[in-house]
Amino acid sequence: MHKTALIMAGGRGERFWPRSRKNLPKQFLSLTDDGKTMIQLTTERLLPIVAMEDIYIVTNRDYLPLIREQLPELPSENIICEPVGRNTAPCIALGAAHIAKKYGDEDAVMMVLPSDHLVKYSSLYQTTLRDACEVAQKGENLVTIGITPDYPETGYGYIKFVNEINDEDGRAFRVDSFTEKPDLEKAKEYLASDDYLWNSGMFLWKLSTIIRKYEELLPEIYDAMQKIKAAIGTPSQEQLIEELFPKLPSISIDYGIMEKAENIYTIPGTFGWDDVGSWLALERIKKSNEFGNIVDGNIVTINTSNCIIQGTEKLIATVGLKDLVIVDTKDATLICDRDHTADIKKVLENLKICNRNEYL
Repeated sequence: MHKTALIMAGGRGERFWPRSRKNLPKQFLSLTDDGKTMIQLTTERLLPIVAMEDIYIVTNRDYLPLIREQLPELPSENIICEPVGRNTAPCIALGAAHIAKKYGDEDAVMMVLPSDHLVKYSSLYQTTLRDACEVAQKGENLVTIGITPDYPETGYGYIKFVNEINDEDGRAFRVDSFTEKPDLEKAKEYLASDDYLWNSGMFLWKLSTIIRKYEELLPEIYDAMQKIKAAIGTPSQEQLIEELFPKLPSISIDYGIMEKAENIYTIPGTFGWDDVGSWLALERIKKSNEFGNIVDGNIVTINTSNCIIQGTEKLIATVGLKDLVIVDTKDATLICDRDHTADIKKVLENLKICNRNEYL
């Protein structure tokens, strides 16, 4: 059975403003010391188990040049452009239509992965995906990778699982329910209970299984998927996608299918996962100096501690500061208390209201 991968790469990465912008979002940035961008690392991690010709990327049309530049070895027909963003369920359906067109009646395992996450232990990650593929191949199983939590995170959804093993090797547990992002007290309860995993947004299933779930649970998207599939490779392909896709409901795969379907299983992931959701993630992926600072660029610090300071060529000098995030770019500078990084999106909302789109 063929293994295929669909990488979702249309997001804006707003919490990484001002480095992440509309024309260069987080997935196309390098946040690690090796200089590789996040989408390059995502693709590279897959290659031991998925051939490059079986990796597909769904993205915003504006990012097509970036993908071609950063992944020149990816077949051009494997880059799928959404006319507009319609959340993950239509996005995945569009990718599934392209994969189904390629394989026809032959079934394939489809991995669905975000483009902007980091993984510390690639070999463990690949082993987890292989295990999940085996579970997905058995029957009509939908598999999600849950991350073993090590602190009460309030920025993730959670997966509640039960101690009901799917296979003889004890790798996959039955999912009882999905929960929304909790408050701190509820997150502490989840952490203490040992029955919850973080929802990583990584899914695996047989192509035939997910198509049937769309037909059963999201028939409007299924109908559009079938029409688009028939048009792929014909002169009417782009026109039909432009016509049908914007009319689809904006709905997540979690809400539209995963929360309603049966045979949902999760495999715990312990491979050093990080969704790099805010500037504070740099503390988990980069080394701090003896003062607890994480600095990059032309930086001089005096009596400064526990700060994240990111610059370029311009000298940044700090005196007597602590617990701040400072990010300087050519046209914008962010100065933020580390406890308020979640509010960076409010800056962008304000800029939109004021029509200062050049800073988005």
